[in-house]
Amino acid sequence: MAMPVLATKVFVPPPRPQAVRRPRLIDQLDEGIRAGRKLTLISAPAGFGKTTLFSEWVAQTRQRDPQVRVAWLSLDESDNDPVRFLTYLTASLHQADPDVGSDDSNTQLSVEATLTALINDIIRSSNDVILVLDDFQLIEEATVRDAVTFLLDHLPSTLHVAISSRSDPLLPVARLRARGELTELRAVDLRFTPDEAAAFLNEVMGLSLSHEDVAALETRTEGWVAGLQLAALSMREHSDVAGFIAAFTGSNRFIIDYLIEEVLQRAPQSVREFLGQTAVLERLSGPLCDAVTGHSGGSEMLEYLERANLFVVPLDDRREWYRYHHLFADVLRSRLLAQGPEHVSALHSRASGWFEINRLPEEAVRHAFAASDFQRAARLIEATIPSIRKSRHDVTLLRWLTMLPKDSIARRPVLGVFAAWSSLVAGDVDAVEPQLTDAERVLSAISDEGKPAHDSESSEELHNLPVTIALYRAAVALAKGDLSGTNEQAQKAMDLSRPDDDLGHGAAAGLLGIASWARGDLEAGLRAFEESSSSLRRAGNLTDALSTTMVIADMLAPLGRLRETQRAYEEALREAIELGNGGEPTADLNAGISDVFRERDQLSVAKEHLAASEALGEGAFSHEHRYRWFIAMAKVRVAEGQFDAAFDLLTEAEHHYRRGFFPEVSPIGAMKARVRIAQGRLSDALTWVEEQGLSSTDELSYLNEFGHITLARVLITQHRADHASGAMQEATALLGRLLVAAETGGRTGAVNEILVLQSLALEAQGQTALAIGPLERALVQAEPEGYVRLFIDEGPPMLRLLRAAAGGSIRPDYVRRLSQALRQTEGTDQIERPIADALSERELHVLRLLATEMTGPEIARELYVSLNTMRTHTKHIFSKLDVTSRPGAVRRAEMLGLI
Repeated sequence: MAMPVLATKVFVPPPRPQAVRRPRLIDQLDEGIRAGRKLTLISAPAGFGKTTLFSEWVAQTRQRDPQVRVAWLSLDESDNDPVRFLTYLTASLHQADPDVGSDDSNTQLSVEATLTALINDIIRSSNDVILVLDDFQLIEEATVRDAVTFLLDHLPSTLHVAISSRSDPLLPVARLRARGELTELRAVDLRFTPDEAAAFLNEVMGLSLSHEDVAALETRTEGWVAGLQLAALSMREHSDVAGFIAAFTGSNRFIIDYLIEEVLQRAPQSVREFLGQTAVLERLSGPLCDAVTGHSGGSEMLEYLERANLFVVPLDDRREWYRYHHLFADVLRSRLLAQGPEHVSALHSRASGWFEINRLPEEAVRHAFAASDFQRAARLIEATIPSIRKSRHDVTLLRWLTMLPKDSIARRPVLGVFAAWSSLVAGDVDAVEPQLTDAERVLSAISDEGKPAHDSESSEELHNLPVTIALYRAAVALAKGDLSGTNEQAQKAMDLSRPDDDLGHGAAAGLLGIASWARGDLEAGLRAFEESSSSLRRAGNLTDALSTTMVIADMLAPLGRLRETQRAYEEALREAIELGNGGEPTADLNAGISDVFRERDQLSVAKEHLAASEALGEGAFSHEHRYRWFIAMAKVRVAEGQFDAAFDLLTEAEHHYRRGFFPEVSPIGAMKARVRIAQGRLSDALTWVEEQGLSSTDELSYLNEFGHITLARVLITQHRADHASGAMQEATALLGRLLVAAETGGRTGAVNEILVLQSLALEAQGQTALAIGPLERALVQAEPEGYVRLFIDEGPPMLRLLRAAAGGSIRPDYVRRLSQALRQTEGTDQIERPIADALSERELHVLRLLATEMTGPEIARELYVSLNTMRTHTKHIFSKLDVTSRPGAVRRAEMLGLI
């Protein structure tokens, strides 16, 4: 069940009836709307009337044009959870315009999916909407800021965003300002003018100050609205107004402290006690205050405080919920601390109890932590786990688990198991098994009375705990390379799961599929993941079902099924967007499909998907898949020849990689070694081989296949560098064994790469004619799937081979396309035409003959010229091609496509 939406957070506060009207500021805000600007920003310290101004502005706007809708979201620290923020954003827009969003919006929405759906709804609606995000300074999570940036970047013309903040938000404000798309008001704009100060002090606050007194007070406060309000409250009880104003000095902080003391000292004892006890609350209602204070009359007291203008702000139009002015609350809490931690903890405990009874678990947990009542917090968290997991509030759960002391977790096996999960997510694999063992021991312990000795309450999570433990043990075994252990624990989880436990069944099927994948039985792995996806869908967990696409794609790649891989990604992305159920997979799926387009040499499309993935923000990536983005971008950088950038990206991928989720079939270290080979840094690649202990005579396995193919690349490069015959012999033998293993396993993708390397190995030995055989086999298998980078990433040697293969009958159009792509990649297409133009027809004829087996005298007779004339032509050709020998001229001509 999704967590309830607090109506007070999306309530549009009405303008205060006695507030000073500020037409000069309203005009500036209106001008931003008329000019079609995207964003209105009010940035000023506390107490400058930001919320009051926005409230007055939207009220006047709706009065002038009732068709304008206003969506208001009062932000708090909890909105740093991306899922929570998206939920409330959707709720606020839906409340403003029922055609936008949905009352039962799914909290699994990703940033992009949610905002895309909302933007499309707004475009379809005929209403103009103003979206106010109040107190934006509380947003520190980059993912939430990225969400607002995404919204601003794709803002429809009928939506205007207005933000209030105590500090400049980390949004593209400078860019919007430069484009004329920003209206901004600062503290200097919000300060009361002398006329506004006089109206506030004398008309609103009921004082009778002279012009000189108003001017002096306005000067002392520098037009600071809260300072003027506090001063007015204090002056109500002062007969010597002039003396009070003369003594009114100091910084804002000291002014606040002084004036609050003045206000509180003159308040009745019952009011002071109520303020002190309820200061622990972020928001207040009559029943909540009654629970905290232990007295009745909370609703009446809140109404009194509002009438007395004692810094309470209504949060709804029914006057049920209020909050204290931020400055007022800060000082009240400072005073409360002086009464001792035990008193404060008791108040928080009462608040936690009330929120629990009223089914508001997040606030119940927060107050339990504030009371240092960790046992209570542990019980509340455990009860909340099902709804949190369903709503994908993983960030919230992880944060809570880190806040709990170990002894609070120890007696609750459910929390113990999920603490083990948090260790797995953090990459601390060694910590998982001890935590699972402890949880299992506590789960099975029986007290002297014959009852369970643990504190976990009866729940679905508790009943399914043996399944969950087996699943996490399977993940640990996978992280340690123990495939039999992975299979054993996954099968145990499958056997333990009830027939109606689709979630447990789906997770177990996935781990069995991973074990098959790691053994090289990819077809069995694919079948298992199809079963896993179906089970997860039946469980209603569409996010995890869509996430299986990345694993399926990982298995389709070595099978050489590039088209099927692309279809799988496209269908998953389409479903995530159309159903609004993308969640984390949207970012992960974009990163995954980018590699398909990279392989097709559609680098611009690949980078678009990577940019779309990154735009969703850090929080949109799943813990287990985050590293994929860095690998995909590294491969793009390799294709662009930016090898240093690629190496750095792979290093970043290593930091994000988490063992225990997938088998390491393509180790990042091996990828880095390949980059070093491309850079010509053979010694670094050889160091990697030594560190891994790889040998050409190793027993082959699927888990080590990528590493052994990389070793073959190192050996071929070593031969090219120093003509080491031993290295080439090792490479040839290793590639032969790898080919047999890959063919036996039906891994056509791996077969193609091995064939390419066999062809390159023969070319490096000068056996071009023999090299064409394996190359043509690879071409025949690769063309239907659309592979390109498989060939052109090999550089000039591959270009020579493609030239040699161009005269054959095997895939001639494909060979030409690859040759053209490779020339563009190597930059030779820019210089080919000038060189061709520089060579005369006679010289081109001579060049073609030089590529044959004919001797110099034979060429001269063929051309009916003297030997000296033929040598003169050869000399000119060498000069224009920048070579010094006949073989060099032939290789250069082949690379340039001249022969």
